[in-house]
Amino acid sequence: MRILLAAAALIAASTIGAAQGLPRTPWGDPDLQGTWPSGPLITVPFERPVAFGTRALLTDEEFAQRRAGLEQQSKLDAVEFSVPGVTPTAVNPPSHWLEGGRASRQTSLIIDPPNGRLPPMTEDGARRAKAWPSTNPSVPYSSAQEFNIYDRCITRGVLGSTFPNIYSSGIEILQAPGLVVIRYEMIHEARIIPLDGRPRLAPAIRSFMGDARGRWEGATLVIETTNFNGKTGSLGRNGNGNPTSEALRLVERFTRRDAETLEYSVTVNDPQTWTRPWTVAMSLTRDRDYVMYEYACHEGNYAIANILKAFRAAENESRGRP
Repeated sequence: MRILLAAAALIAASTIGAAQGLPRTPWGDPDLQGTWPSGPLITVPFERPVAFGTRALLTDEEFAQRRAGLEQQSKLDAVEFSVPGVTPTAVNPPSHWLEGGRASRQTSLIIDPPNGRLPPMTEDGARRAKAWPSTNPSVPYSSAQEFNIYDRCITRGVLGSTFPNIYSSGIEILQAPGLVVIRYEMIHEARIIPLDGRPRLAPAIRSFMGDARGRWEGATLVIETTNFNGKTGSLGRNGNGNPTSEALRLVERFTRRDAETLEYSVTVNDPQTWTRPWTVAMSLTRDRDYVMYEYACHEGNYAIANILKAFRAAENESRGRP
């Protein structure tokens, strides 16, 4: 009941209500097409700060503070040159490179469990999380395989491609009779989701983005995805944190609330990694002017090669070699 109340407070629209007066495709399906970037929600914490408890929404005063902070950041981003002290480390881009957020009353992206925080991991999940490849540049890497798939520009996975990020968070939805296509700016991946009830792929066929099947429940598109390979992350903005397993099952829901608003939620069910399912929900705003740029992740990217060269040099030095 508590999760239903939290979801109702955040999404604030029933499937029936969302269907009234909204566009449909020529073949009669609810029309979800458009570009719906998640980046503007980058200011919403992934996990809820403990002080908020089970409170899903900010008060008027807290919301005003968040909005004032965004306005100040917008002024800093508008300057011609990066401001000393704004960009905290040399590995981050200048602040004006990044996508600005918009004020949201959500206290966290996670809405279930009711405290807005990730549930405990299983013993096996905690073991795998501890061994999960790090992005920390101070960690010595002896081979390219020791970098995670985020660093190697292979994929962000479904979750990492969907969750808000500091850049390249475009999500474009296209529809055709019997299928939906979701195109992500991150790693320029596309998911083609059939709606015709066809059987799933055999369990032996697994991939980074999984095997998706969709259906309509009133005005809501429900997508269930299985057959993951267990090599993508689940935590935070890039899918760069805690691992998932081959048991991962995602249930996503897309509901058009009005002409410019799309309600999205995803329930993460991975019993090998987490002791219970958890859910993220967010309200996406259509951006008709958003441009989906090529995500040329490895173009001119010498980071991995240079890190490995440094490791070899340090290794040779420790062995007394030139």
